[in-house]
Amino acid sequence: MADRPVFREDHALFRDQVRRFIDAQIAPGYAQWERDGITPRALWRAAGEAGLLNCQLPEPYGMGGDYGHAACVIEELARANHLGIGFSIHSDMVAPYLMQYAMPAVRDAWLPKMARGEAIGAIAMTEPSAGSDLKTIRTRADVVDGGYRLNGQKTWITNGSNADVAVVVATVAPELGAGGLTLFCVDLAAAGVSRGAPMAKIGQHAQDTTELFFEDVFLPADHLLGQERSGFAYLEEHLASERLAIALRAAASAEGMLAETVAYVRQRKAFGRPLIDHQNTRFVLASATAQLAMLRSFLDQCLGEQISGQLDPTRAAMAKLNATEAQGKVLDDLLQLHGGYGYSSEYGIGRAWADARALRIFGGTSEILRDIIGRSL
Repeated sequence: MADRPVFREDHALFRDQVRRFIDAQIAPGYAQWERDGITPRALWRAAGEAGLLNCQLPEPYGMGGDYGHAACVIEELARANHLGIGFSIHSDMVAPYLMQYAMPAVRDAWLPKMARGEAIGAIAMTEPSAGSDLKTIRTRADVVDGGYRLNGQKTWITNGSNADVAVVVATVAPELGAGGLTLFCVDLAAAGVSRGAPMAKIGQHAQDTTELFFEDVFLPADHLLGQERSGFAYLEEHLASERLAIALRAAASAEGMLAETVAYVRQRKAFGRPLIDHQNTRFVLASATAQLAMLRSFLDQCLGEQISGQLDPTRAAMAKLNATEAQGKVLDDLLQLHGGYGYSSEYGIGRAWADARALRIFGGTSEILRDIIGRSL
């Protein structure tokens, strides 16, 4: 793209494809999915057919692209105000863990189906008493003949109702804290797996979010991902890309809403003239434009580093902190320009404002990110 050198021509062509898919397959039904609290599985199959899933994985496990292609999907969904679509968790978190750490038979069983949208992925880290502090995870995987026996509870599972497979973080040695954490691939149709009711949230209603329960779930030995007791290291290794994905979502969401707000204030009148003619309106829009332009420059630097495999965790933490905090401030200011209509869930700005709040929490809270950055000084 001419204005963003980090993207190549193939990225630009793919972005156009993503936009066409969103216009045809997501926009017409999104309001109903918000009411339903879930996106239909048919959408996932359509996305797979269109090549929008597992973008950065090689064929037949994905579309054979790179993180730049994944970024196109992440950004365009956010720009179109569809933060409730859980493609990124599936494609950019679950799939890379399986690709890198799963045994060949497990990888071959799941990833081609995930690329086609026939199987949906989730990641199960958070527990009722363990959020950002993963050392306190209580879900246990005890060694038994032929594998492991999994017991525990996970919460805030994105894609939780739809998911067929999950990367689950459990401990094989609770006394070791983070040193006992281990990753497993879990078939959610296995005996002993159950799901809670959809969780009530203030935003992202089209995203199915549930609890998962594991009661004496048998995991064959080859469902171990990587090595025992290496889970914390694996999670840290992937956190940079995951935090960058959240940052890209936040920035694109704010940019999309800024464009919509500019259009709105040009046609909405107050005191006999368009809102855009009032100095306060122009100042608010100018501040948002300047802040997002600077943010975009930094994020594209980080994106280039991620594509080349050089993004470090501290810069990724900076990206997520800056982007999500900026998104929150910008969307709040833009909502104010809509007046009473901004508070209506029927207007896109109200939904974007509510949907955005979660981005300052998951993937590492703003407080955790400040601590990471501070410890690097």
